[in-house]
Amino acid sequence: MAAVQGSLVDADEEKDIKTEPPNDGCGNNHANDGRVLSTSPSASSGSNKSAAGAPEDQQTLLAVLQFLRKNNLTESVEILRREAGLPEDSLDLKGNDSSGAGSGGASGTVDLDGGDATSLLSRVTVSSSAGAQPPTKTVGEDQPDVNVVLSAYSQQGDPVLYEVYYSGLKKFIETVLDCHRAELSQVFYPLFVHMYLELVYNNHENEAKAFFERFSGDQECYYEDDLRVLSGLTKREHMRGNETLLDFRTSKFVLRISRDSYQLLKRHLQERQNNQIWNIIQEHLYIDIFDGMPRSKSQIDAMSGSLAGEAKREANKAKVYYGLLKEPEIELPLDDEDEEAENEEGKPKKKKPKKDSMGSKSKKQDPNAPSQNRIPLPELKDSDKLDKIMYMKEATKRIRLGPDNLPSICFYTFLNAYQGLTAVDFTDDSSLIAGGFADSTVRVWSVTPKKLRKVKSAADLNLIDKESDDVLERIMDEKTASESKILYGHSGPIYGISFSPDSLWATDHYQPLRIFSGHLADVTCTRFHPNSNYLATGSSDRTIRLWDVLTGNCVRIFTGHKGPIHALAFSPNGKFLASGATDGRVLLWDIGHGLMVGELKGHMDTIYSLKFSRDGEILASGSMDNTVRLWDAMKAFDDLETDDFTAATGHIHLQDNSQELLLGTYMSKSTPVVHLHFTRRNLLLAAGAYNP
Repeated sequence: MAAVQGSLVDADEEKDIKTEPPNDGCGNNHANDGRVLSTSPSASSGSNKSAAGAPEDQQTLLAVLQFLRKNNLTESVEILRREAGLPEDSLDLKGNDSSGAGSGGASGTVDLDGGDATSLLSRVTVSSSAGAQPPTKTVGEDQPDVNVVLSAYSQQGDPVLYEVYYSGLKKFIETVLDCHRAELSQVFYPLFVHMYLELVYNNHENEAKAFFERFSGDQECYYEDDLRVLSGLTKREHMRGNETLLDFRTSKFVLRISRDSYQLLKRHLQERQNNQIWNIIQEHLYIDIFDGMPRSKSQIDAMSGSLAGEAKREANKAKVYYGLLKEPEIELPLDDEDEEAENEEGKPKKKKPKKDSMGSKSKKQDPNAPSQNRIPLPELKDSDKLDKIMYMKEATKRIRLGPDNLPSICFYTFLNAYQGLTAVDFTDDSSLIAGGFADSTVRVWSVTPKKLRKVKSAADLNLIDKESDDVLERIMDEKTASESKILYGHSGPIYGISFSPDSLWATDHYQPLRIFSGHLADVTCTRFHPNSNYLATGSSDRTIRLWDVLTGNCVRIFTGHKGPIHALAFSPNGKFLASGATDGRVLLWDIGHGLMVGELKGHMDTIYSLKFSRDGEILASGSMDNTVRLWDAMKAFDDLETDDFTAATGHIHLQDNSQELLLGTYMSKSTPVVHLHFTRRNLLLAAGAYNP
C-alpha cells in the first residue's frame, strides 16, 4: 500500500484512509507520527481492506533470512532473527508452509488473525492477485524467496493498455497548472520502472520493449545509469539475480508532494478509473504529503536523484548532538627561551604555563554537544598527552586563513602508479604518507628528514638502559633506516587506508560492535563526526546517511547527489557536512536541521577528496579533473537562513553563488587529486598519481 504522510485529513477523505505503525526509512519505528494509507479510489467506502504492509514486510524478512542461510551466513541469520524477535524455528515453519501451499510467484498474503509471531509466520501462504493465475513454481528453482519478493509484479491488467495508461497520465500532468506540474512529474520515473518490470515479469517481452523505447527518453537525465541497467532486464529470469532491482522493489520510492498536488492526482485517477496506476502507487510508492505551497522544479531537482527518491521527513527529525565535547585542559610546558627570559631587574622571569587557545575541541560545554559519558572514550595515556602537547604547540603557530590569506599547497605526485594507486592518507602530524595499491601492497614514506627504522632485536633491547632520557631513540635500529617501507599481507587491491588516531578503542573485539544497515548499494566512503558520536556514510545509492554510534540508528538521510558519493568532510565545529560525488558537485548540509544549505559547482569530474582547514575558514576539494579548488566556507555558512518550515517541507533556496565562494583553482600538470590534508599549521597537502 502507498504510505501517505500528512498532518491533516479532510472529512471527505477520512472514510477511506487507514493508519499503520510507520517506519522512518532508517530502521526506526514511530507508532504515532501521522502516516496514513490511502485505499484505491475505485473502492467503495464500505470496503475494509487489510494493509498490505505487514505481510509484505514479513515475506521480505523471510526472504532475506533464507538467502543468508542459503549462503551459509549463519551468524548473520541469528543476529537478524534475534533483532526481529523471531523464534528459532521460524525459517523451518516458513519453508514447510511454502511447499505445502503448492505455488510460488504470486502475491504473498498472511492471515492476520493469529496472536503471536510464530503463528503468524507459520501461516504465510501464497495466493494470486485479483484476476490473475499464479505461475507454477518449477522443480528445483534456485531462489523461491526471491520469487516471493518479486511476486507483486504479477499481472493485473491488459499489457496493451500500459502505454495508454502511462501516456494518459503524462498528458494530464503536462496540462495542469505550472505550480503543480513539477511536483506531479515526480511520479513519472517510479511508475515507468514498475510498469516496465510488471510487463517483464509477466513475460510480455514485446510490450515491455515497446514501452521502454517510447517513454525512457522522457525520464530525468540523472536516472540515465539506472535506465541502462533496467534496459538489460528483458526476461523474467533476469530479475531474480539483480540486487539493484530487489532493492528498488523492497524499498518504496519516496515522493514529497504538497496536499493540493496530491488531491489533484487522486481526483484524476478516480475520474478515469485508472486502477492500474493507482495500484502501483499503493504498492510501490511512499507519498509524503506536506501542507503548503507546491515546490518549484529547481527545489525538487535539488533533492532528487537517489535510488529510492527523497528522504522521508521523519527520517531527519531525530535530535542530533553535533556540538563538540569539552576536553580537559592540558598545560603547555614553557619553551626554553621563555625559561631563560629575564625581567628588567636581571632575575629569571616566572611565567605561568601556557594554555592552548585553539588546540582542544571545546573549552566550554556546548549546549548542542552530547554528554561527556555518552560514549566511553578511553583515558589519555602519557604518550597521547605528549602528542596533544605537540599539537597545541603547533596550533599556536597556525596560520589564520581567509579570502585574503590562502594556504600554500604542496602536491605529492606518485609516478608510474596511475592505474595502481587506489588510496592515500597522511598522519595527523603530516610526518608520514601512505599509499595503497592494486598490487596488494601498502607503501609508507617519511616526508620529513627523519627516516623510518625498525625496532632492534630482543637481544639488543636487553642491553639498553631503559632509564635513559633518549630510550625511544636507542631502541631503534639505525642500520634499517630508509625513507620508505613496503607492507605486505593483503591478497587484493587496497581500497582504503588510514593511520590510527590518537587513541584506538574497542580493539579487543573480533566481531563488529555495530552493523549499520540501510544503504541500497555499496558504501563508498565513511567519516567520523568530530565528537565521535556519529558516523557519516556515502553510497552508490546516491544518499548520505548519518548514524548514531551508540544506538546504531540512522538519524539523517541526505539526498540530492546525482551519482555515487566518494568524499565526505565534517566542519571542525561539527555543525556542517560537505559531500562530493561523481556529478562534480560539492553539497553542504546543516546537520542540526537535516537540510541541504549549499551547492558548489565548478569541478568537471568526480570529486574524490574534501577537507576543511583546521580553523574551518576554507574548504578544499580535489577532483579527477586534475584541480584543487578552495572555497570560502565561512561565507557559505554565515549567509544561511534555516528554519523548521524549510526543514519540514523541503522548500530550500540555494543561492547560485559558486563563483563568489570560489577563492582559487589550482591545476596539476596531469595528476588527478585523490587526497587532501591540512597540516596543523594550515599548509595544504595534496596527493595523486601522475597520468601520462
